[in-house]
Amino acid sequence: MSDRYIDFANSSLGHRLVAAIGLPSPVRLERWQAGRLRPVEGALLIGGGGLATKVMAFANKLTDAVYSYGPEPSAAPAWIPGHGPKLKAVLFDASQLQHTDQLKQLREFFQPLLKNLDHSPHLVILGRAPESLGDPFAASAQRALEGFSRSLAKELRSGGTLQLLYVDDGAEDQLEGALRFFLSPKSAYVSGQVIRLNACATQVQDWTRPLAGNKALVTGAARGIGAAIAETLARDGAEVILLDVPQAKADLDALAARLGGRSIALDICAEDAATQLIEELPDGIDIVVHNAGITRDKTLANMTPEYWDAVLAVNLNAPQVLTKTLLDSATLHDNGRVVLLASISGIAGNRGQTNYAASKAGLIGLAQAWAPLLKERGISINAVAPGFIETQMTAHIPFALREAGRRMSSLGQGGLPQDVAEAVAWLGQPGSGAVSGQVLRVCGQSLLGA
Repeated sequence: MSDRYIDFANSSLGHRLVAAIGLPSPVRLERWQAGRLRPVEGALLIGGGGLATKVMAFANKLTDAVYSYGPEPSAAPAWIPGHGPKLKAVLFDASQLQHTDQLKQLREFFQPLLKNLDHSPHLVILGRAPESLGDPFAASAQRALEGFSRSLAKELRSGGTLQLLYVDDGAEDQLEGALRFFLSPKSAYVSGQVIRLNACATQVQDWTRPLAGNKALVTGAARGIGAAIAETLARDGAEVILLDVPQAKADLDALAARLGGRSIALDICAEDAATQLIEELPDGIDIVVHNAGITRDKTLANMTPEYWDAVLAVNLNAPQVLTKTLLDSATLHDNGRVVLLASISGIAGNRGQTNYAASKAGLIGLAQAWAPLLKERGISINAVAPGFIETQMTAHIPFALREAGRRMSSLGQGGLPQDVAEAVAWLGQPGSGAVSGQVLRVCGQSLLGA
């Protein structure tokens, strides 16, 4: 659905009027386009400690314009504030900050470049997980990065995003995969996130088709976000198996045919759904995306048992039962990837959605509880929590609520199904086993929740 306010704010007349009366002025975000070759099309600035040196080793794979900034000598050309090129991407390694006095390096690095950012810039700060540090002062300094990064993300303009990546010892070789996502337009609607990278044995072999050789199952795939996920997984080389209810079979079959995949018409709440699913997957799968979900909104005072039961059955119980069966039968291969579609409603709550929010929070709990148990098999499980995404469902929200949902984020607009799909595709990659038991919000840094 078209966002008419963004259309107006970015018109010649609208831009002047919005600026004159001080209204929000969201910009059209740059998103990944087919045929693009490099994650960063423009200047990449790198500074900070030892992890920055490791990034320098592969930075020319990200872009052909790499610059350094700071007192440490570097093989890359120095970037000079006010004289260097506009910056499309910025990386600062803050992992060396061990004391309060050293936190001033954050201001010294970022302040001069904030007026020299290009359109839709992507910034990343690297650190070490506070809980992994024995020195309380060092842990305090690293925890301070969260407050700094979330606040600076809210100050960025022109579609800018910023993330904090805590890099565990041994996870340095997974930085390339993470930065290919977070420094690129694939993360256009992701901002203010804190992600932990852990050691992972598997690596992407071909960055042009990072999911090549993998079979991926997507539930609720006939339309909307599910269809976008299927398309993106197929684009990245996966063989897709699309599942939806029998009533959606025509749309499901058409999409599967277009993507060169296979369709399964199945009610995931049926008593024998797990058995049927295993029979449909004799060769197993490598990725499972639980996207199927429904809403039945009512305030709790007016919530019927039918509304409550239906939402919990589809959104939470079915993913639990089906995933356990896929694991117990070894249909989901070792080093597999499980992605659960949660929601910021499961984090912040939402009026009239006690059933929906409970189901989505339950999925987050499932990912957190299962992650350590699946580690031995190399299987990761994560939740993606979308915010306001432009779909047929949100198009039917009353105008005032729809506009509020769009504007209540740092990016000042709704996301697209593609934004959710890109996050799912990244978490499905072999190297993304470095991330498990975590929640990745795709919400433009919504003002709701943490």
